Amino acid sequence: MKTPNFSAFHIRKWYLQMEDTLATENGAPADGEPLRKFVLAACLHNPFAGEYVEDLSPFIDPSPDLGREFARRIEKAAQGHQIESYGKACLVGLSGEYEHGNALLTNPAANPVRDGIGGAKSWVPSTGKRGAPGTIIDVPLAHKDALYVRSHYDSVSAQFNDGPNADEVIIIWAFATRGRLHARLGGLDVADVQGQDGLV
Repeated sequence: MKTPNFSAFHIRKWYLQMEDTLATENGAPADGEPLRKFVLAACLHNPFAGEYVEDLSPFIDPSPDLGREFARRIEKAAQGHQIESYGKACLVGLSGEYEHGNALLTNPAANPVRDGIGGAKSWVPSTGKRGAPGTIIDVPLAHKDALYVRSHYDSVSAQFNDGPNADEVIIIWAFATRGRLHARLGGLDVADVQGQDGLV
């Protein structure tokens, strides 16, 4: 076990990736503000790597601290831009289990992130996999207050050149400031879900 340097965790590295999309793939200019996507990730030691452990509570119990730090960092990175959609993922080093990453994506860790971006109501789309440094992972995105707002179905790709090591897990959150450019597939509009309970 490596010495914790943040709550109960040993975090080796934080990552922040950002992209702005100003036009569609065919060149149509943005219909409003550009689409800004953020990927925020923490690469941390996995104390369960290399063995089967029944009780993952040493990860789950302190995970709200990690969620609050993600919330603090995205607020700083967003620089006043409103977050409209979000998603989460884990990338587990090859000596670990997929379940080890999922332990840090449950409600105890996610609720502080929801609170930090303004009280999001919808469940967070999620994915994950095991991989070596440089593995690409696609993180799903959906509207933070209502899952079935089609304009906000999206994803963002993330890659970390030096992680995860075999005994590490990368916890990833992704955020976007709006839906897809020129979304035109019908369904619920953002204005339709204001004030509703989220899972519509």
